[in-house]
Amino acid sequence: MSDPTRPQSPKIIAVANQKGGVGKTTTTINLAAALVELGMRVLVVDLDPQGNASTGLGVEPDQRDRTTYDLIMGDVDLAEIIQLCHTEGLYVTPATIDLSSADIEMVANEKRSFLLHDALRQHAIDGYALDYILIDCPPSLSLLTVNAMVAADSVLVPLQSEFFALEGLSQLMLTVREVRQTANPTLRIEGVVLTMYDQRNNLSRQVEQDARDNLQDLVFETVIPRNVRISEAPSYALSVLDYDTNSKGSQAYRALAVELLSKRS
Repeated sequence: MSDPTRPQSPKIIAVANQKGGVGKTTTTINLAAALVELGMRVLVVDLDPQGNASTGLGVEPDQRDRTTYDLIMGDVDLAEIIQLCHTEGLYVTPATIDLSSADIEMVANEKRSFLLHDALRQHAIDGYALDYILIDCPPSLSLLTVNAMVAADSVLVPLQSEFFALEGLSQLMLTVREVRQTANPTLRIEGVVLTMYDQRNNLSRQVEQDARDNLQDLVFETVIPRNVRISEAPSYALSVLDYDTNSKGSQAYRALAVELLSKRS
């Protein structure tokens, strides 16, 4: 039973695509930064053992004593895990390669699909007054990704504007349907966002047309362009909005954040 005295819960979005290299982590970092710029308070949960979201948000490996692994598997104070990034209002639970063993360890736990769900709903999280939690999922449909979907209100799918982009999307949709039927009946698709889009390229335009024909309103109007500033920003441990605020990449992620917020209103 929900507690009427608790503040409104943050909206939890799992950013997922089992295919690697589609701009999943990039979208998580930059969408989070754009939401913070609009006055939101955002937590990024790095659920990928590669820890790229953590690096991109400025958390060095030697600063990751407590990680998302502890959030899921350990009885650790939340304040020891959540770190404030260089931008006020933006937080992260960092990840390390330790997270790769969590899949195996969770199998023996009868609540294995609900570990992240429960961790993100403990009372201690209320103190951060979060508006959004974005979960950067690993590039697989593993037990970690299932945990993200069980914990989330919705799934945001970055889709690379390249050949075979729509292949594999059906498997992701099936996984969402299975999670909805077995563990999280209110889970929905937040939307599909086209990434690495080159409007000069016929293939990009064809992928966009195919996506809109097949998925219709699920596809965000905003597309994320192929932009060198987006690619460069992580090497400076910055979002593209902080790295080059006037770049086409920054403008696109701001537009995506506005579109996301308009869906919620």
